[in-house]
Amino acid sequence: MRVGMVSKEYPPEVYGGAGVHVEFLVRELRKKMTVDVHCFGAQRQEMGVFSYEPDEGFEMANPAIQTFDVDLEIASRLNNVDLIHTHTWYANLAGVIAGKLNEIPHIVTAHSLEPMRPWKAEQLRGGYRLSSWAEEQAYQSAAAVIAVSEGMKTDILTAYPFVDPELVHVIHNGIDSAMYRPVLLNDTLTRYHLDPDRPIVIFVGRITRQKGVTHLLAAAEHFSPGIQLVLCAGAPDTPEIAEQVEEGIVALRRNRADVVWIEEMLPREELIPLISQASVFVCPSIYEPLGIVNLEAMACGTAVVASDVGGIPEVVEDGVTGTLVHYGVGDPDPESETEAIIDEAEAIAQFEQGLADAINFLAANPEVAQTMGKAGRKHVVDNFSWNRIATQTADLYKSVLGK
Repeated sequence: MRVGMVSKEYPPEVYGGAGVHVEFLVRELRKKMTVDVHCFGAQRQEMGVFSYEPDEGFEMANPAIQTFDVDLEIASRLNNVDLIHTHTWYANLAGVIAGKLNEIPHIVTAHSLEPMRPWKAEQLRGGYRLSSWAEEQAYQSAAAVIAVSEGMKTDILTAYPFVDPELVHVIHNGIDSAMYRPVLLNDTLTRYHLDPDRPIVIFVGRITRQKGVTHLLAAAEHFSPGIQLVLCAGAPDTPEIAEQVEEGIVALRRNRADVVWIEEMLPREELIPLISQASVFVCPSIYEPLGIVNLEAMACGTAVVASDVGGIPEVVEDGVTGTLVHYGVGDPDPESETEAIIDEAEAIAQFEQGLADAINFLAANPEVAQTMGKAGRKHVVDNFSWNRIATQTADLYKSVLGK
């Protein structure tokens, strides 16, 4: 079997969970079959990896147009595979076109959904309508859809009710628990002027509305004295949200000295020790199909405080491997006799206070955090290995191809 794997991200150009997913999935699938990777960006040296950049003359075009230009070139190369597998809207159109042109089955993995991310219009502007259109085409024609969580499956069937539920298969993200493991190197803390004898709370993620960074900054105003906050946060979606986060950090530092902002993407050999030595890993996302960062933190033996959105509750066991905090925006108002929803500002304030309360509790009770961390590592080792995920994916390929 020969598979054409299409993704915007592939090492070394990885900035999000979808890229991490493709990296490790390809590694495991190649033990079972031939996998060609078609990705965006500079040329890679890895055998079987083909890279593409927008053609000359597209430098000033909307990012969605640049994406479609790359997709067309990739589609022209996908004529010698048995099956096409695409990841995110950036790659979907290549799969749609090549699949129809060559009568090759096209499988889509849903890492996120454009209808669930209206804030992407801030980044893509009119291109958001094009990204949404490209994604919809993929779901209309896909031979199968992989959802990375049960929550994502529900979202797919809500956003695209024309999709046959029988075609949607839940296959979670995975984790390399040999790579992501507890690593205790105090020189990493020293490099960032962190005190190992005081609680450390760490966030890792892109600066986008989806990741809830601004809510974390508001919650941090209520952290107990002595808590150190580390923000591994970069790659902002827009200059506006970059400015908003920067202003929030400046305001927070007026009252708290222990705020470390690491804007560059750290290599794993530096990031893993930071996560391992944190008291709490925090994931304040307002939309998260699964949250691979939580798997990474749990594999490092760190307790997690996370919102209860999307697929996160399928990873973080509330009260066992961490604490889930309810994100109540859009909830019905229990005190209303009509169908009114709870006031958004009130729901957000409750969420931010809930994050602070959960973090303060674990920071004050390190033995509880350590117990959760150990339980979290066992949970991911037992249930989220990449070998298991690759086997499930390969079985789906065979099913689609009738083998």
